[in-house]
Amino acid sequence: MTLHDVILDARAIHAWYGSSHVLHGVDLQIARGETVGLLGRNGMGKSTLIRTLLGHVTQRDGRIYLFGQDISKAQPHEVARRGVAYVPEGRGIFPNLSVRENLVMAARPARDSGRSWTLERVLETFPRLRERLHHLGAQLSGGEQQMLSIGRALLTQPELIILDEATEGLAPLIVAEIWRVLDRIRADGIATLIVDRDFRKVLAHSDRVLVLQKGLVVAAGPSAELRASGTLLQYLGV
Repeated sequence: MTLHDVILDARAIHAWYGSSHVLHGVDLQIARGETVGLLGRNGMGKSTLIRTLLGHVTQRDGRIYLFGQDISKAQPHEVARRGVAYVPEGRGIFPNLSVRENLVMAARPARDSGRSWTLERVLETFPRLRERLHHLGAQLSGGEQQMLSIGRALLTQPELIILDEATEGLAPLIVAEIWRVLDRIRADGIATLIVDRDFRKVLAHSDRVLVLQKGLVVAAGPSAELRASGTLLQYLGV
């Protein structure tokens, strides 16, 4: 990974909730088109790191660069405008808007017809959403809501998409569909940061992984190497 390739460069990130010091000098780099997995047991700082990168955690220290620009003190809407999409844990859809309204409200003009995500492309990717286009968000199943959340993120034409527990609580068939879509996103050249409890799936669908333990990076490297070494078991408790 060369400096030119890096789109997100987070250095020595610290974060607090009140007096609770959650992140302790975390470094994270993501290159163009790269898929990075973020692993760790519950409560180890994964979601806090994501929220810090996005500007949701106000008590933070360190430097965060996006496309070479310092966004260390940026607000969430400023980060989003720079090409970062977020699929939050809990999905975050608007329950009183239709599927179509949830999607088009986030849409940005296509920049490259060869790889841009349009409403039609999202509906081709998620046929269930086409069938429920006029249903309210609250009327969808959990899996359909997750598809809607991912589709909405893609319509912002992101350079980087961050997914926090995208398969949590979903039926196995829906989980498999979500992973297929993530592979498609990866093939499109969109950089991706994935948090998911199924570390084996993360290893299989990512280029590199980082493991957090008590707010520290305790393991990092190419997914294939860490999968072969078996060193992750001691940190993930499985």
